[in-house]
This record gives sequence, C-alpha cells and structure tokens, in this order.
Amino acid sequence: MTDFLLLAFIFLCAGVVAVPIATRLGLGSVLGYLIAGTIISPILGLLHVDVVSIQHFAEFGVVIMLFLIGLELEPKRLWNMRMRILGLGGGQVLGTAAIIVAVACAFGMNWKYALAIGFILALSSTAIVLQTMNEKGLMQSDGGQASFSVLLFQDIAVIPMLAFLPLLASPELAETLSHAVSGDHGQGGESHGSGLSLVAGLGPWLATLVSLGAIAVVVAAGNYLTRPVFRFIALANLPELFTAFALFMVIGISLLMVLVGLSPALGTFLAGVVLANSEYRHQLEADISPFRGLLLGLFFITVGAGINFGLLMQEPALIVGLAVGLMVLKGLVLLALSYVFKIRGGHRWLFSLGLCQMGEFGFVLLAFATNNAILPKAIADQLLLVITISMLLTPFLFIFRERFIAPRFDKPQNQKKADTIDGHEDIIIAGRGRMGGIIHRILRAAGYSATVIDYNSRHLDVIRLFGIKVYFGDATRPDLLHAAGIETAKLLVIAIDNRQQINELVRYMMKHHPQVHIVCRAIDRDHVYELWSIGCRDIIRETYDSSLRMGRSALEGLGISRETAEEMIRAFDRTDRIRMVHDASAYDVNLPMHENKAFIERVRQSLEHWEFDLVHEMKEIRERTGKTDGPEK
Repeated sequence: MTDFLLLAFIFLCAGVVAVPIATRLGLGSVLGYLIAGTIISPILGLLHVDVVSIQHFAEFGVVIMLFLIGLELEPKRLWNMRMRILGLGGGQVLGTAAIIVAVACAFGMNWKYALAIGFILALSSTAIVLQTMNEKGLMQSDGGQASFSVLLFQDIAVIPMLAFLPLLASPELAETLSHAVSGDHGQGGESHGSGLSLVAGLGPWLATLVSLGAIAVVVAAGNYLTRPVFRFIALANLPELFTAFALFMVIGISLLMVLVGLSPALGTFLAGVVLANSEYRHQLEADISPFRGLLLGLFFITVGAGINFGLLMQEPALIVGLAVGLMVLKGLVLLALSYVFKIRGGHRWLFSLGLCQMGEFGFVLLAFATNNAILPKAIADQLLLVITISMLLTPFLFIFRERFIAPRFDKPQNQKKADTIDGHEDIIIAGRGRMGGIIHRILRAAGYSATVIDYNSRHLDVIRLFGIKVYFGDATRPDLLHAAGIETAKLLVIAIDNRQQINELVRYMMKHHPQVHIVCRAIDRDHVYELWSIGCRDIIRETYDSSLRMGRSALEGLGISRETAEEMIRAFDRTDRIRMVHDASAYDVNLPMHENKAFIERVRQSLEHWEFDLVHEMKEIRERTGKTDGPEK
C-alpha cells in the first residue's frame, strides 16, 4: 500500500508541476506529461517500478477517449465518413507499410521482419493526436476529421494485424524463445500465453463468428438495455451510482472485446456511437471525462518514463535518425493522400504533421511480436525507442504548425487584393458577420446607406448573390479607411470579431479621427473595460442584450408576469450600466488583470453595493406589482 501511495504521489507531483509550466509556455499538456515522465524516469528506476505494466493500465484512457468520441458521432454521421475512413485510413496504413517494407528489404532485412515492422510502424498515436486536437479546438476542422478517420481505421486494423502477424513467425526465433522461457520458468513455460479467451482453440471461422456476436451484443445492449438501466439508476438520485455504472459499462465492454480477441477501443467506440442519440449522453460524458484525462496523463508520463536511455546512448544517431526518417516518410505518404482526397490549405499540413508519429498500439504489437517469435528482441527494443521518440517529437510538430504554417493558411483571403471602394458614405461598417449583418440590415431598413468592409471573401461572395453591395478588405488598415472616406464619415460601426484588431482600430480612430462617432463591439465584460480605457464610449457587449432577453424569459418561467419581468430586467440593465462606467474609470489597459489593483478593489466594493441595492429594488418591483411568489432572500 505504501509503495502504491508513493508511486501515485510521484506521478501526481510530476504532472502537477510540469503540465502547467508547459501549458504556460505554449507547449501543450501532452508535451508537459512526456517531459514529466522523462524527469522522473531515474526515480522510477531506483524504485524498480514496472513502467510497462503501468502503461498497460493507463492505456485504458485511450479506451475511454474513444468511447467519448463515439458519443459525439451519430451512426448516420459515421456512415457518411465511410469513404474517408476506408480511403484515407486504408491508403495510409497500406502505403506506409509498403514503403517501409521496400526500404527495409533494400537494406537486406529479412522480408518477414520487414513486413511485421511495416505494419507496426504504420500506426499513429490516437492518444496524442486526439488529445492535442481537442485541446486546440481542431477536431471539427477538415484536417481534424480526416485525422480521426485515419486513426479510427488504424484502431480497427489492429485486429487483422494480430491475426496476420503469427503467420510471419520464424522457426529459429521460436526455438530461441522456447529456450528462454524454459530457462525462466523451469517448467517449459506452461504459463506463457495463458489467460482467459473465448476464442482460444476455435477455428478461424468460428472465432470470427464469436467476435461478430460480441459486437452484436454490444450494439443490441446499447440500443435496448442501457436506457432502462440508466433510468432505473437515475431514480435513486445518487450521482456516484451513475458514475459507477458508466465506468462498469466501459470496463465490461473492454473486457468482452479482449475475451473475443478484439480491440477494447473499438468496442467502446461502437458503444459510444450507439449511445450518441441517448438522452443520457451528456451525463455520461460529464461523468467519464475526468477519468479519461487522468489516465491519459498517466499514459503520457509512462511513455516519457519508458525511454531506455542506456540503449539510446549506445546508438543515439541510429535511433533518432530512424525516428525522424520514419516520421518524414510517413508525413510524405499522408501529404500525398491529402492531395488525392482534396484536403486543402492548412488542413493538409495539420493532417500530414499530426499523424506522422508512431503510436501506442505499436507497444502492444511489438510485445506480441517478440512473444510469438515474429521479431528478435534486439530489434523490438530499438523500435520501442523509435516509437517513443516519435511520440515525444509530435507536440513540437503541432507547435511548429501553429506558429509557422497556420498563419499562412488560416486567413488565405488576406492574400487577395482589397476591393476598390467607389463611393463614400456617412456610415462605415467594419465587419459584416453575425453582428455587422444585423446592424447593416437595420440601417438599410431605416433608409441609410453604409460602406461595408469585411475580410471574409467567401462570406462576401454569398452576400453578393443577394444583390447586397459589400467590399473585401481589412478595415483596420488606414489606407483602406481613407479610401472608404473616413475623413468625412459621421459614424464607424466596429463589428469585427478579433479582440486585438478591435482595440488597434479604436486606438487609431481616437488618435487620428476623434470626430467620428464609434459604435464598437465588445467580446466580453473585460473587453468593455479595455475599450473604455482606450477612449471609446459607445460600447456594446455582443451577448449582453440576448442574455437580458433570456433572463426575462427565465423570470417568466418562474411565474412572474411579463410586465414585471421586463421592469426587473430594466432595473438590472440600468444598474449594470451605471456600475460598468463606475468600474471602468479605474481600469488600466496597460496592466494585466491581476495587476490592476485599484480596479479589482473598486469592482469588489461596487459588487457588494450593487447586489444589495439591486436585490431590494427587484423585491420592491415584485411587491408593487403584486407578484410575491418565487424565490425569496
């Protein structure tokens, strides 16, 4: 027990210290966990900790992650992805394996070894790629969806690989292995390969039928049994029971898949897809997500801790060279597929760089290959290092893409030449998105003409189909504002959605064109303080008015009359606006929030007075209108 607590303490300390630092430096949590693992590796060695065993346990985080991904995918959507799953995934696995086999054979390697290595190294890291893409909000992009299609195919491909690899076993390796087992166990290695299995000793066709039957059980249970069971558990009104059953279900499906020789990740993914339309989907997601994060973090730490520095120091150039060379080769295959399947722009590089590493299933297949006389242990040990180093390098590739490649592709329309503005109006609207479009329509309906400038060329092309005149360009550029007639304009509506660009444009206007009235969009409450500090006075929070309307509807839903609710919301609005102006005068835009001491103190004081006065005013309104039902203080 003491050993376990000590081990847990070491892992938690490593993660808690390294991950926030890595995240603060923009390196991402995955790289933080990997670095933490490499730092504590010597400590684990001194304690004789079996890192591989812990890694197998932590791989359950990948299983949970695929279950949660399945919850986000409806069966119809998964069916629509079938061509990409088969085309991109199949092309990547077979293409990468074929090239690795050809190169290995060209260097004189046994073709059986080469084929096994080709399949093992063709797999990418589901854990690292999906975790990183989720953190960076890239999963719903075209590159993210293409990457997911490949990863899903790879997870499925592990099953036929496990069936095919034993056909590559070498008699000389089998003899060596049997001698080693005999020496270790003294009883001919009777325990080797032992374990529960529902397909052991069955013929290929019968084993396949059992596996398919297990999948059918998962699908049927997900459709017909889970809802009544969840409904029954919900009646107990004990959240911990719901969490326990969710974990029980995921672990049970994983165990069933292992017993029939299938990937536990595949089984839980299918279960997630089946439950995607369930009314309990969000509750499942909320209950299981923390376990996914903890186990994935533990898995990444074990990957870093599993680096065999002794072997790495013996042949550093060979191992690092193999890792980098294989990543380049794999990246080129992915890049070629991105052209075939028309993945464009920055999504192409996200797809190619994100999947070029080797994956965690490679650890499983390498252990399987050495235990079944498919690969010599010396080669397997080197490949373990190659896989680990490639996984360690992957977060750096995401950082490289984010800092050097993405800026060139995220806004390709910026490379397009700005439109020539052929007339001057008294009103200029900068940005015609969600807010700018509504403002433009209101002004048109009121009989006003405006010069509308936006930098989203695709959006403008759609608008022009309806006969609306708009101009392409960056409204923050002084030359474009001059071309639009900013010197004679009466009103500038700033409705662009980039906080930094909004601030820069307001600063420019305050300095060079203070005579122009500005109506400015604010992203959030803090942004209001920034804009006020810069000098803007007509500031509109983008979600404020809709939130007031929702608040009014919430009050009506509690039984308060519409007239009373509207008066209460007007009281809230009036008080909030007065308080905003009072607080904003103490804000210093040149200081980060935590250093704005005077502002923080003023907000604290005004918050106390504001809540006290407003609560009493709301109560008076309800009493005066005869509505005293509802919550009371």
